[in-house]
Order: sequence, then C-alpha cells, then structure tokens
Amino acid sequence: MVSDPIADLLTRIRNGALAHHATVAIPHSGMKEHIVKVLVDEGFIDSFEVTGDIPEKNIVVTLKRATRHQGKALNGLKRVSSPGRRVYAGKQEIPRVLNGLGVAIISTSRGIMTGREAHHLGIGGEVVAYVW
Repeated sequence: MVSDPIADLLTRIRNGALAHHATVAIPHSGMKEHIVKVLVDEGFIDSFEVTGDIPEKNIVVTLKRATRHQGKALNGLKRVSSPGRRVYAGKQEIPRVLNGLGVAIISTSRGIMTGREAHHLGIGGEVVAYVW
C-alpha cells in the first residue's frame, strides 16, 4: 500500500522519462486518471489508456520522446500538497510555474485542472503538483 498515491504517480512518470521508457504502468484511481488527462492536454505526455478490470486496473502512460530540436517534453514534476500538509490557493493566489512555462495542477470543486483554467474560471483549490 502506498501512503501517497499522487506522489507515486509523479515518481513513476519521472523515473520512466529519465530511463527513456516508452510506456509506464500505474495503478488506477479516478484522481490519477484526471491528472494524467491534464498532462496529455498540456502536451507533457503523448497518451494514456486504462487497461484491465477492477482488481488490477492500470493506467498505461505513453511518454513523449525527446527530440533534437525541442529537447525533453517533461523536465520536472514536483508534488506540492501531501497527505500531511495540504496546500490551498485562492483564486488570486494561484501560482505560476517558471513564469508561465510550466503548469500548476489544481484540484478544485469543478475537478482537476491547470492553474490557468482555474484562474480563468475564478476559482481556487488545492495545489496538487507543478509540472515543467
């Protein structure tokens, strides 16, 4: 059993990217699926699919390959909130990651979204992670 499943998700993706793996398998949960969807929408990973049935359901993430001209698609992932220390941001306090080059993933009352989307909608929430 993992005490922080979101940190486990980010660590698996980070380690897979550093080891130049094509895909990474992650145990499924609804929140993890939404976070991976945000990463796909923002262009940090290629795609994902949910495989298996209920007891052994997995999310298989296809990582982007580094290109000579663009470099790595995923340079870093950082967990902000943890089970023992939740970090919240109001609509005016949503953080910018690397002056807009990165993305803050926010858990709001309307679901998981980027900091830009939350700011546009005028809502705050829990700051889950930074991705750049």
